[in-house]
Amino acid sequence: MEITAKTLDGADLHLKQPELEELRSELRGVLILPGDTGYDTARAVFNGTVDARPAVIVRCRGVGDVRAAVTFAAARHLLLSVRGGGHNVAGNAVADGGLMLDLSLMNSVRVDPERRTAAVEGGATWKDFDHEAQAFGLATTGGVVSSTGVAGLTLGGGIGSLRGRYGLSCDNLLAVDLVTADGRFLHADADHHAELFWALRGGGGNFGVVTCFEFQLHPVGTVWSGPIAFPIERAAEILREFRSCAAKKPDELTLNAGMRFLGDTPVVSFNPFCDAPEEQVQAALAPLRRVPDPLVDAVQAMSYNESQRQVDDEFPFGLRHYWKSAFVKNLPDDLIDALSGVFPRSPSHRSFLVIEHMGSGVTRVHPEATAFDYRDASFNVLIMAAWEDPAEDEKNRAWVRDIWESLEAHSSGRVYVNYIGDDDAGLNRVADAYEPATFERLLAVKTEYDPENLFRLNQNIRPR
Repeated sequence: MEITAKTLDGADLHLKQPELEELRSELRGVLILPGDTGYDTARAVFNGTVDARPAVIVRCRGVGDVRAAVTFAAARHLLLSVRGGGHNVAGNAVADGGLMLDLSLMNSVRVDPERRTAAVEGGATWKDFDHEAQAFGLATTGGVVSSTGVAGLTLGGGIGSLRGRYGLSCDNLLAVDLVTADGRFLHADADHHAELFWALRGGGGNFGVVTCFEFQLHPVGTVWSGPIAFPIERAAEILREFRSCAAKKPDELTLNAGMRFLGDTPVVSFNPFCDAPEEQVQAALAPLRRVPDPLVDAVQAMSYNESQRQVDDEFPFGLRHYWKSAFVKNLPDDLIDALSGVFPRSPSHRSFLVIEHMGSGVTRVHPEATAFDYRDASFNVLIMAAWEDPAEDEKNRAWVRDIWESLEAHSSGRVYVNYIGDDDAGLNRVADAYEPATFERLLAVKTEYDPENLFRLNQNIRPR
């Protein structure tokens, strides 16, 4: 048996059975090859437009497996990808013709309730994380779709519902263990490999395979969440109210706005999340509830776990996705009017437009503290097309691009690295995620720890 694979420079590489069997013998996990049972399931990711076919899939069960897979790929200059939760919209988790290193079996979460910390393996999802942390009434800023991977979200920054009080996921990261391109196993924190630790908090998956994250946790119990929806014809009015409320809200209230479809009906909504005693919640929500005549007011008390799973059914694996986003410093009337006018023309009723208010938990962190350095944006605007039929690919992509034309003129020029899609993931778009000085620091770290760019299937920073 011989399998044709791809090298880092795109050349064909013929992997022979003895070397594949040698790799298999070094694993506690599973080696999956094309034609094996489970191959198509293992290569599937969140975005259904991704149909890449790895030559080899290694489903790791521990650090030893990760080191074996990285060493195997590096020795052969084999194209390598790393799958955590598989949620990245660009589909970087799947190396077409390469080795796909799958961490999904490494999903343990160990909570220390006394120190209020959690040690989390690199394949865990936020559902795994929240389940364990909430057993002790604890949480940290995490993804709002529970199947999102802890690793990808955190390494790119980590916008989540608790950001108003506690900042981004990466702001709550205390330490990591990782395997580098040369097979070393390193522990990085503020006192060990400090520049690498800085880069891992916002610089994406460029520097190695993180096998364990250590997070700071915070007490979080009952929260208040749910949409307050209005007819789409009131979109401009509601978004102006959202802008006003966001400017004056307390830290315990995290506030998004959005446009979506309820069945076949487009609506605009406030999407609040509040972690506070009930009397503070009602005071925080009062400005939103003064807006008359909502179609739906579904804000209610719920567990934190329930709040984190509210939209799971709307984001199943396998839908086709195309996204564009940008940070904006404000929401001027002409941008509000443009977004309000174009959203109802979406060809798919599964699509969303989300405006995330960043909040003081994000902005009070010094820009140089982490590689996620854009701390003075007020809002992030995300356009998400989602649909089922491949025949509708182009019209859904065209709809996103139409909205992007309205948005681009108001963009700060900066982008959230986790939202970079498949057609704008080149060097210039990645550079837009960072200040020039930050990008230079990231280049230096990348060049030191991955000079051959083994870890390139990500929002890539190419080494010098």
